[in-house]
Amino acid sequence: MPDTNSTAPTEETATRARSIARPPLVRGPVGGTTFWLAMPVLGEQLLNTFVGLFDVFLAGRISATATSAIGIAAYVDWLVSMIVMLVATGTTALVARHEGAHDHDAANHFANQSLTLAAITGAFSMVLVYSLAPSLATFCRMEGEAFAIAVNYLRIACLGHLCMSVTLVGCAALRGAGNMRAPMVLFLIINVINIVVSTALVYGPGVIPRMGVTGIVTGTVTARALGSVLILLLLARGRSGIELVLSQLSIRWHRTLRILRIGTPAAVDGMIMWSGHLAYLAIISRLAEGDLGRALFAAHIIAVRVEAFTYLPAVAWGTAAATMIGQALGAGKPARASRSGHAAVFQCCTLGAVITLVFFFLARPIYSLMSTDTQVIQAGASPFRVLALFQPVLVVSIVYIGGLRGAGDTKFPLLITAVGTYLIRLPVGYYLGIVCGFGLMGAWWGMICDMIWRATAGTVRFARGRWRTTRV
Repeated sequence: MPDTNSTAPTEETATRARSIARPPLVRGPVGGTTFWLAMPVLGEQLLNTFVGLFDVFLAGRISATATSAIGIAAYVDWLVSMIVMLVATGTTALVARHEGAHDHDAANHFANQSLTLAAITGAFSMVLVYSLAPSLATFCRMEGEAFAIAVNYLRIACLGHLCMSVTLVGCAALRGAGNMRAPMVLFLIINVINIVVSTALVYGPGVIPRMGVTGIVTGTVTARALGSVLILLLLARGRSGIELVLSQLSIRWHRTLRILRIGTPAAVDGMIMWSGHLAYLAIISRLAEGDLGRALFAAHIIAVRVEAFTYLPAVAWGTAAATMIGQALGAGKPARASRSGHAAVFQCCTLGAVITLVFFFLARPIYSLMSTDTQVIQAGASPFRVLALFQPVLVVSIVYIGGLRGAGDTKFPLLITAVGTYLIRLPVGYYLGIVCGFGLMGAWWGMICDMIWRATAGTVRFARGRWRTTRV
């Protein structure tokens, strides 16, 4: 039945939406279309990775304590992104499905509803992080100067969470419509500003104040605030595939509930993963006492940041697969949807194999670049070579699960995450790392076993194809 409660876009809006050139997502060659769809997202993800690494690099020039504070903030940022998935996952799936069915007006309305939900979610995240900052620092055994730095960093960073939520959801809507380039350009601008402002405030050249660790987070917040302004201006122009329409921002519960119905399992999935990783971080922080313990913690943070060179490309291909699958299902082409997922995994695994070689043979130079602390380098380089061997496994798990979410199948990935986090990663990591005393490598075996489980379960679920009949 037609949706009589929705606000119809103006004729100009509809004309603009139809005039925008879109890639042939439901008719072009599957492999080539998937590849070129992933490229802008890959560029965006690599930019984000570089900025994260640059923040760690700046912190590494200050102290191991500063590096640890950056690491905790990274986990909190991840928490916020998981909360935002409540909106973003449903947005991408619904926009893609309606675009594939050539129902541009409905796709646009879902995008506008999502922006309002993003603002609400971001405000909630901001209050939550500000309140929990001391508890998070204590949980990770921060004391004295380290505690003060971590709490201050988290509370300044939370000011940017509202802006980040709006930006992430706006970009999710654009990707669902098949526009991958605009988000890439937007994040290029954001990241350049982040690097320039953070560097200037850390070192304080000329009349600019020298702020140390606080300068890093101030640069991040400044860039995120500008990013939210830019995404809203881009959408207001209406030339990007989605248009900001003020009359469509007010909540329409029937459509809001559809977004949340798809996004809620993904958000719970993210919360489980985040809480599990926070508990895993607590295991890492308890591997040893004193200077050795701090070195092991910093070594883990560096590994997590560097592994983003695998994780984020996998997210890029997973995003491309989600868009391709959503639009193919909307166009009534389930076989094409399946081919899209397999093509994305094959392409990204090729990149994953290259990254494995780089990580394995350049482990010590990587750690030497990221830290000047000899103990940190010694603690992390050798275990990182073992972790390097499992990068293709990580790719498979991320891309197939991303494809399932693009189809609207978000409940089974939730089960995969719950089992992998609480029944595999944490118990294995705790037993081998702390009980058996195998240190960082022992704890990382919990992470590796979790990767293997996710890759296996995700592959089997995708291959069986039940997701092709998921209703959104």
